[in-house]
Amino acid sequence: MTIVASLVGALLGLVVLVLAVPVLVFTLEIAAACLPARRGVGAAPRPSLAVLVPAHNEALGIAATLRTLRSQLRPGDRVLMVADNCSDDTAERARAEGAEVIERQHATERGKGFALAFGVEHLRQAPPPLVVIVDADCQLEPGALDALAAACERSGAPVQAKYLMTHEGAVGLNGRVAEFAWRVKNWVRPRGAARLGWPCQLTGSGMAFPWRLIESAPLANGSIVEDMQLGLVLARAGDAPQFCEAANVRSTFPTSAAAIASQRTRWEHGHLGMLVDHAWPMLRQGLRRADWRLLGLALDLAVPPLALLVMLAGAVWLLALAMGWAGVGAGPVWAASALLTVLSAAVLAAWAGWGRAVLAPWDLLRAPWYAVSKLAIYLRFWSRRQKDWVRTDRE
Repeated sequence: MTIVASLVGALLGLVVLVLAVPVLVFTLEIAAACLPARRGVGAAPRPSLAVLVPAHNEALGIAATLRTLRSQLRPGDRVLMVADNCSDDTAERARAEGAEVIERQHATERGKGFALAFGVEHLRQAPPPLVVIVDADCQLEPGALDALAAACERSGAPVQAKYLMTHEGAVGLNGRVAEFAWRVKNWVRPRGAARLGWPCQLTGSGMAFPWRLIESAPLANGSIVEDMQLGLVLARAGDAPQFCEAANVRSTFPTSAAAIASQRTRWEHGHLGMLVDHAWPMLRQGLRRADWRLLGLALDLAVPPLALLVMLAGAVWLLALAMGWAGVGAGPVWAASALLTVLSAAVLAAWAGWGRAVLAPWDLLRAPWYAVSKLAIYLRFWSRRQKDWVRTDRE
């Protein structure tokens, strides 16, 4: 083997080694999620709470959201909706459902983070023990508020509900794969992380906070993944979020192609931005502190979106195969093959446990095409990264 071939083989081996980290973390979380559920904690009295609902032009669905909330309120609870930069009758419809409503208008400061900061400032007049944040397009299943409040009171930490998204009506392959990937990200992996004793990411709707944390949290920002960023900030300060599988929150994917593309770009670019900007600093901080929980969250953050992870594993395997035929050696081929096999087994296990209701067995064979269809989104992250918050149109 020539010196050049040796160098190429060593470089390819390094690529495989780096990729092995997110693949093995992903596999470990899926394996842990398959373990038997822990024994639940008995019901206990919960403190009163305020449900904070940020809303921007949500007139079509705000009534349904507020009704699911109202049915779970207890004496002393309140619902505060922030009608943020609305140009429709969201505020009027919310008041008709009995919600306390405050309105905010600002020419440049737009996004969920600014709306939340405005709402928290309003709550300072009579601070509640707990604050639960629910997006205006979501519905809480029965018992969700009690489960979130009990978990938050018990842990003294932020708590994230199981937040799932579904499609309305018939949907094609891309939609079914997207729904499965969402289940893996927001249900299976947090469940596995919890069984490993790790914290979880904040995934958006269905988040509960003790007042002492939310009142001083850095909310007022235009981040496109403000919830995820907030969870990382709190974790690095010593208050990492916990997963509450017993609390179920649901929403629906948008229906128009333009809205789907916009939403996916925002999520994918936001996720990758958090990975690039925060994973390594968090890992170093966890190592310095010998904080295994922060290390676990950093490793979880280092796992890219599932479609990208599958795409990278497949591309590295094909590259190793080509280099093997070119005479670089069989070592990288075997390593890349093992990595792709492990990842495939983990995805299959996740599908068997949590994906069969949304994805048929034969869809798994076609799922790589879904990953390839998102290649343009990932390429744009490096050339035209989305940084501005844009509301997803659901009409």
